[in-house]
Amino acid sequence: MNVKVKVCGMTRVSDALLASELGAAAIGFVFWDKSPRSIQPAQAAAITAQLPPDVAPVGVFVDPSPAWVEEVSAQVRLAAVQLHGGETPEFCVAIPNRVIKAMPLREPADVERAVRLPECVTPLVDVHDPEKKGGTGRTVDWALAADVARRRRIFLAGGLNPANVAEAVRVVRPYALDVSSGLETSPGVKSPELLESFFGALVAIDQTSLEQERWAAKNHG
Repeated sequence: MNVKVKVCGMTRVSDALLASELGAAAIGFVFWDKSPRSIQPAQAAAITAQLPPDVAPVGVFVDPSPAWVEEVSAQVRLAAVQLHGGETPEFCVAIPNRVIKAMPLREPADVERAVRLPECVTPLVDVHDPEKKGGTGRTVDWALAADVARRRRIFLAGGLNPANVAEAVRVVRPYALDVSSGLETSPGVKSPELLESFFGALVAIDQTSLEQERWAAKNHG
């Protein structure tokens, strides 16, 4: 697929393996005890041990200490760290892992804040929620997200599901998608049917794009 997918809030190995089989590039684990999708590092490590080598484990943190990030990263062998709190750009840059930083989009000024992140940090644009810090099921403003995506590689999050993902990709043109609650039967429990539908919608996008390219080449070559 042209757009990468990270399926977040994993708590079960069966869900992680199915998402990997369907084409997920990354699997997310939430290391924040206030989240209903919270998981212990040992549990996440057991799941990560069964993932294919080309699927990246990502750890989600909210205002963590550097020591906690380092400890979990080592135990789970995280490929990247995703931050959803009030972490500063300086904090992000100091982390040795690849870093994804959640940036809430509410107004045009938020676009500029996301764009100004250090180049080594990938913005994740999402709905602002001071309590849940993500996984709200609410859709972010796609027009604002598209403005960021024109200037930076971004992860698009916020209310994605099988019914709206094709339109989200068409409007925003993100580098990657971050999906969690839109594929669940309950927090942390993914639905096989929704996973299959979600990835099926993305495959359909790619097939349509390929057909359009072939038509253009045939008629304008």
